[in-house]
Amino acid sequence: MEILGPDTGAAGGAKVLVIDDSNTIRRSAEIFLRQGGHEVVLAEDGFDALAKVNDHMPELIFCDILMPRLDGYQTCAIIKRNPKFTHVPVIMLSSKDGLFDKARGRMVGSEDYLTKPFTKEQLLRAVDDYRRGAA
Repeated sequence: MEILGPDTGAAGGAKVLVIDDSNTIRRSAEIFLRQGGHEVVLAEDGFDALAKVNDHMPELIFCDILMPRLDGYQTCAIIKRNPKFTHVPVIMLSSKDGLFDKARGRMVGSEDYLTKPFTKEQLLRAVDDYRRGAA
C-alpha cells in the first residue's frame, strides 16, 4: 500500500502527492515529508497520479517533469483543468534548473519549481510556504 500517514499522527500535516518515475526520489520525498508530519500519496507517473488525485484530494502536489507516457507539464495541465484542483498548488521537480523549464511550468499552472536533488529542508519549506499562502 502506497499511502502512509505521518509517523506522529499529527493532525496538522498536509496531504501531499508526490509524482516521480524515480523510486529513489519518491521514497526520499516520502521519508522527508513523513518526518515533517505530512501524509504522503505516491504516484510513479502521470497516469498513476491522475487516478490518485481524485481519490486522495491532496493539498499540494510535487510533480517531476521528465516522465514516460505523460510528462509533468501534461500531468499538471490536466490536473489544473479540473475545477476541483485549480486551487491545489503544483510544484514541478526537475534535475534541470533552466529558465525555459520554469516558464513552461508556470504556463501549465505550476506555482513553483524545485531542483533535484532537493534537501529535506527545501521540501518541507515548500510545503510550509504553500500551506501558509493557502491559509
